[in-house]
Amino acid sequence: MEHNTPTPHIGAKYGEIAKTMIMAGDPLRAKLMAEKYLENPVQVNNVRSMLAFTGTHNGKPVTVMGHGMGIPSIGIYTYELFNFYDVETIIRVGSCGARQMHVHLGDLVIAMGSCTDSNYAQQYDLGGTFAPIADFSLVRGAVDACEKFGYSYHVGNVFSADIFYSEDPRKANWTKMGVLADEMEAPALYMNAARAGKKALVICTVSDHILTGEATTAEERQNTFTKMMDVAFSLV
Repeated sequence: MEHNTPTPHIGAKYGEIAKTMIMAGDPLRAKLMAEKYLENPVQVNNVRSMLAFTGTHNGKPVTVMGHGMGIPSIGIYTYELFNFYDVETIIRVGSCGARQMHVHLGDLVIAMGSCTDSNYAQQYDLGGTFAPIADFSLVRGAVDACEKFGYSYHVGNVFSADIFYSEDPRKANWTKMGVLADEMEAPALYMNAARAGKKALVICTVSDHILTGEATTAEERQNTFTKMMDVAFSLV
């Protein structure tokens, strides 16, 4: 393993980032996780204000970090973490928009797989369509945690788009295929993990509903979406 650290995007030295990471798109959400869940957190990155903190949770080393918005951003960070920092497990916690009527605001969506309109897999020259999926042991652990905590959850496919403000009317067809929700990062995380032989999982909180127009506020998304964090940290 080649340790090209620090990288152009991560200022931490090799060894300052734990083998297990919990990441969020918003670096302030990473800061919240450090304050709420970590013992003795130490800031290890501030490059591009993408905050990262390493500490322990129940005595086990964990790093929390932001990854930005979209497949290109999480693709860069998780590639470097898996391949240069020897990270073994990355769990993303984030927000998503519900696509099914039985999925409600505040519910958790455990992304067993991710559909996408991104060309991220083209780099692998596979000659077919790659299905980005989560690590099963993490999925099973997340389900067990939701059952233990009594949290409302759903397991299945998400759709991960490159475009947030899309004018493509075909996006509605993902609902017909049983896709639970939309988010913007899972495929790159799952593909990077697959290529590196590592583990990954995405757990999202429903922040808005594509079919009904219901939505939470930015402040609520930043400060109150803690159930998915409880589940993620139970997997450490």
